[in-house]
Amino acid sequence: MISVEEALAHCLSLAEPLAAETVPLAKAAGRWMCAPAVASRDQPPFAASAMDGYAVDGNPGPGDSFLVIGEAGAGHAFNGRISAGQAARVFTGAPVPEGATRVLIQEDVDRDRDRITVRAGADAGRHIRPQGQDFRVGDRLSPRRLRPNDLALLAAMNIPEVTVTRRPVVALVATGDELVMPGEDPRPDQIIASNSFALKAMVEAEGGEARLLPIARDNEADLATVLSLAQDADLIVTIGGASVGDHDLVGRVAGLEHAFWKLALRPGKPLMAGRLHGVPMLGLPGNPVSAIVCGHLFLLPMVRAMLGQPDPAPQPGSARLSVNLPANGPRAHYMRARLGPGDGLPSITPFDRQDSALLSILGEANALLIRPVNDGPRVAGDAVPFLRL
Repeated sequence: MISVEEALAHCLSLAEPLAAETVPLAKAAGRWMCAPAVASRDQPPFAASAMDGYAVDGNPGPGDSFLVIGEAGAGHAFNGRISAGQAARVFTGAPVPEGATRVLIQEDVDRDRDRITVRAGADAGRHIRPQGQDFRVGDRLSPRRLRPNDLALLAAMNIPEVTVTRRPVVALVATGDELVMPGEDPRPDQIIASNSFALKAMVEAEGGEARLLPIARDNEADLATVLSLAQDADLIVTIGGASVGDHDLVGRVAGLEHAFWKLALRPGKPLMAGRLHGVPMLGLPGNPVSAIVCGHLFLLPMVRAMLGQPDPAPQPGSARLSVNLPANGPRAHYMRARLGPGDGLPSITPFDRQDSALLSILGEANALLIRPVNDGPRVAGDAVPFLRL
């Protein structure tokens, strides 16, 4: 058996970044922007009023009076110049007229027709946002997974299209005579195929495109037929059939080049990776919890690597253990756990039941507590690594 770290390194060696494509900004949410975006204008592109009020020159005090000679609104500049004793009515976001150095808040003045007078106790702030306060021409947004906030920034930078990595197409193949799809009428000796739906959602949340292929039955001909439907995928993921039983056929598929098989992990010992006719392939365990945990540990990093992310490996956090735990054995154990508030670090509590068939426990968990190989006994209060779910 190999370690989790070795297995992940093998998986990532199979996952090369995909080609780039250009998409409209409106369709870029959630995509991996693989080239820097460069601002083509300043923001704001002019000195802008930060308040509704009056633009004046100098530092007026209580009782000073100004003649209002014009008005500037958002999208409507005042083209004149402000001289001593003059003011222009301005609104938030409007260009500050030439010659003005300060905006008097409208609540700090009294207006009588075309004249304003400064009240006692007026705010002394300038209330002007300088040109380029947010960003300037040539400023860059580095490659990243694009969030809604990033789209607003790119739009303000006057960027209508972005260069993104093509979405990895992940073909998901559940295997086994015992499986039927949700909504079908299973025989007493059959179960509902569940893993594929979690893995599909995980891939798509990470920025990939997941395809659910038909269930492959436990014979070589049917498995070969289903796998032939995945030849145009960027990554083939089988679920089940990767162990050593008489009906576990995935490891014996013609054309499969193994990178590894079996690792020191709970849950998820029967894991396989390699290439099938040149296409990267990951063979996940059929056990529901094992498949989903291995999806977090190996499948999602492969998707991230194909997108070109520089740090595709899982990024553990640190939490305070809330209970005592015995020593761990020769396999790394990723325990379903619940995170809670804590002092400095969050607290983490593993569930008492860790049977890898219990999806209900996985549904309640929001973290995986990581127990390294041969980790010694732990006591409440110890800092321990975890992965968020």
